[in-house]
Amino acid sequence: MNILSIETATPACAIGVSTSSGVELALIVDDERHHTEALTPGIRDLLYKAGLSAKAIDRVVVDRGPGLYTGLRVGIATAVGFALGAGAELVGVTSLEVLAQGAFAAGVRGLLVSVVDARRGEVFAQPFVLDAAVRAVDEPGVAVPQDVAREWRARDDAVTFTGDGVTRYAKEFLSVAHGAVFEQRVPAPVAALRLGALKSPEAAIVPLYLREADAVANFSTRQRFA
Repeated sequence: MNILSIETATPACAIGVSTSSGVELALIVDDERHHTEALTPGIRDLLYKAGLSAKAIDRVVVDRGPGLYTGLRVGIATAVGFALGAGAELVGVTSLEVLAQGAFAAGVRGLLVSVVDARRGEVFAQPFVLDAAVRAVDEPGVAVPQDVAREWRARDDAVTFTGDGVTRYAKEFLSVAHGAVFEQRVPAPVAALRLGALKSPEAAIVPLYLREADAVANFSTRQRFA
């Protein structure tokens, strides 16, 4: 199966391709939230490098969040349009499970918390257990990083933190004495490819926002204090 993965949940825009012959390619095409401008040319270039046409793609895997509102909309819309044009299957994955899968592939085991920078002083977070496979042990949520770190400081469990939310709020997460950090600035496109290959196709992709868009929140704030 030839699979394309699309990652736009964070400021980085990344894509991956795996082929039926076992080749895996990944590319970060932009790092400055230019998802609209960078995504389509990046897909074109990566498919060319892989020696595949758009019609050769059997499945499109897209990160449905949580993450940056505009980035998710661009990524999902591109994935849906590409899948329709190519006659490909469509699969959604979450940024948090892709981070967990990336850590698992790198050999991390035990408790892991995936943390995505949510802006506004908050993070999206979800705990997993990594043993024979990757298993979520709670639902994803949004919180201030200080609260996430405080919760794990109060526990005796060894834990690993990963994601760009950990990078941004390093002081808080490094304060967990029995914690470790596995650096992952971007949910890995190759991890998304492998995860998406195991999931069933979906008729529609539902974004996982967890909270309202920044523009809506800012408007509501202005209205309250006008």
